Amino acid sequence: MVNHIKRDKNDIYSFPLIGFIFKNARFIFVLKVMIAILFVYAILFGFINPTKENVFTTGLFWGLFWPFFMVITLAFFGRIFCGICPHGFMGKYLTKIGLNKKLPKLFSNYFIGLFILFIGWWLIYYMYPSLFKTPYATAMMFAVLTLVASIFFFVYEKMSYCKYICPIGLVSKAFSKVSFTKLATYSESCKSCKTFECAKSCTYDLKPFTFNKQNTMSDCTLCMDCSDSCEAVSFKITKPSESMFKKFKFSKAEVWAYLLITAAISITMSFHHALGRSAIVEDFFWTKTARYFESIFNFGTVDMIGLFAFLYAVAIVVILNIIGMFIASKILKVSYEKTFYTLGYAFAPLFIIGGLSHMGEFFFYSYASQIVNAFIQAFHLDMAYIEPLASRRDKWVHVFTLFKYIAIIWAFVIMIGRLKLLKSTKLRKIIAMPFASFLIILYLGLNFYTGYVFKTYGAKKSGHNHSSMIKKEVRKNGH
Repeated sequence: MVNHIKRDKNDIYSFPLIGFIFKNARFIFVLKVMIAILFVYAILFGFINPTKENVFTTGLFWGLFWPFFMVITLAFFGRIFCGICPHGFMGKYLTKIGLNKKLPKLFSNYFIGLFILFIGWWLIYYMYPSLFKTPYATAMMFAVLTLVASIFFFVYEKMSYCKYICPIGLVSKAFSKVSFTKLATYSESCKSCKTFECAKSCTYDLKPFTFNKQNTMSDCTLCMDCSDSCEAVSFKITKPSESMFKKFKFSKAEVWAYLLITAAISITMSFHHALGRSAIVEDFFWTKTARYFESIFNFGTVDMIGLFAFLYAVAIVVILNIIGMFIASKILKVSYEKTFYTLGYAFAPLFIIGGLSHMGEFFFYSYASQIVNAFIQAFHLDMAYIEPLASRRDKWVHVFTLFKYIAIIWAFVIMIGRLKLLKSTKLRKIIAMPFASFLIILYLGLNFYTGYVFKTYGAKKSGHNHSSMIKKEVRKNGH
């Protein structure tokens, strides 16, 4: 154990105020307790006030926690959200008093959490857009997840739920590689260490002193317990996506997370939400397919356009990427699997950095008012509800679209860096790059096409205005 160390300038722990926030065990503990109380209160509030007049439960979960806070922190700081997650906080103590059984092989699969999120949330979300976003459904969903998490934490060892079952566990692990922070240790100090306090304090049974050698933080959730146990632990600001340009053992589940989440969120929302507001919405193939099936069968409340936008987006992303990577592997003369999983990491920025565009716009369209109004309602604050800070008519909000192009540029930069890791000639890599980048090119083309459609045909006149709907709801529920 090291009690004192001279920290590097890029070590966040060396900054007086920020270092205190990230490293002070008592402060972090109090923060986790407050978030856990807020989490439980929002669930109970949802059961007690199940109607749409309850803006607290939905505002907290769908305005503050996800996607706003998680997406932003993942893009910049990595898995900070996991570090303060109420489930992880609860699990730390349940695991200590639990049965500590080894997780069965059936559940030891990173794809489980990914598919729970992909099918259990996104597929259902596009079929029934408002289902999960009612206060009661939101409370029920998080109550069930909390119950499942509690059982796994109590029965199985090493925080297995966070690693394999949590719907955002793998996603946060995969997309955190885009960030520009890294938790590790000062190697020189670790050489003489005989107590390994950093490893002993880790609830996830990880070894921080090996992170530098492995060039990966593995399943680290940035709970910061190790940094409190030993001064040799560092939390450094690094070059963006630094690990992406170095060799490390690839994870198939992580690459599929990039593909499926980009398809389910970025591409599907471009199809259904963006182009769905255009004047030619009925001309798109996903809309025509939906109308065809609706003409031969009554699907009730299912949003068929949303369903087919989702299915087509996933099919296009997967097929396009498989074909592109196959052609690239032949050009490079490298095995298909190695090509697919080495270069697949380049797609990470498309959602996590590109998603900042959506976060920025919707902060002004709805998130800001959602969050503030949620706390006004929940804690009976003597304040009037606020209206959204902007509407779709405010063109200045579109400045956040720049993040989509930053994501595209950064994806190409990572693709070039990942290509350098493969053994092939420079000429072959240049020729293979466009094929390996099919998904990046699709993302770029879709953004250009969306702009062209609105400029040429305009918006759908009968389409709803998201901002105006929120304003009506605020006026209805306001003081």
